[in-house]
Amino acid sequence: MVAPALYECEVAHARTAPIRHSLRHRTYMWLVDLDRLPRLPPALRPLARFRAEDHFGGTAPTVRAGLERFLATRGVRLDGGRVLMLTHARVLGHVFNPLTLYWCHDHRGEQVCVVAEVHNTYGERHCYLLRTDEQGRADTAKELYVSPFFPVDGAYRMRLPVPRDRLDLTVQLLIAGTKPFTATVRGSRRPATPRQLLTAAIRHPWSTAAVSAGIRRHGIALFLRRLPVQPRPRHRIQEGMK
Repeated sequence: MVAPALYECEVAHARTAPIRHSLRHRTYMWLVDLDRLPRLPPALRPLARFRAEDHFGGTAPTVRAGLERFLATRGVRLDGGRVLMLTHARVLGHVFNPLTLYWCHDHRGEQVCVVAEVHNTYGERHCYLLRTDEQGRADTAKELYVSPFFPVDGAYRMRLPVPRDRLDLTVQLLIAGTKPFTATVRGSRRPATPRQLLTAAIRHPWSTAAVSAGIRRHGIALFLRRLPVQPRPRHRIQEGMK
């Protein structure tokens, strides 16, 4: 059993082509065991809700059921093994998760895969099934329109080690031998006590809305710099996501 934890994070985006632009913002994220979601005092529950409707197709009875339905379509069985989820919780009725990660283990405790669930600001989502190496690294083709300034081309190179005392994630976009975009998430672990949650919520009020607003604000800045907007293709709903 893994006790729930909070990570005080800095999220950084660095764009190197066709123009240089960067952003940084601070937030906090949860690491939880899908079978033992946090039970908070009633007064704090509006600050952290974990709802099945916010993940995968949004129609499964639990987050774990949604994950297992997705994995089943790809021939992956966990047989009751532990799943750790890194995510933003719903805060004051709002949630936006650019990236939720699931470290999936079998009944022997061996890691089977990592699932990276990506949401864009258009209400679309896509899950990547990753077979990471011992350092948590994996490459995968890009399949979701995320930024309006990049087409759905290329691949991602991800480094997603299981968070421990430190959280240290990297996602790079690879296009035609170049690395025009890199995102990092780095943070320190805190026990998910009511006091720590309240402290994090005060430091980062309405955190998920702030993340969404920050992404849109930087998108406007790039548009004003005359960065060309790429057409958004229709995204095909994945098997196992309904």
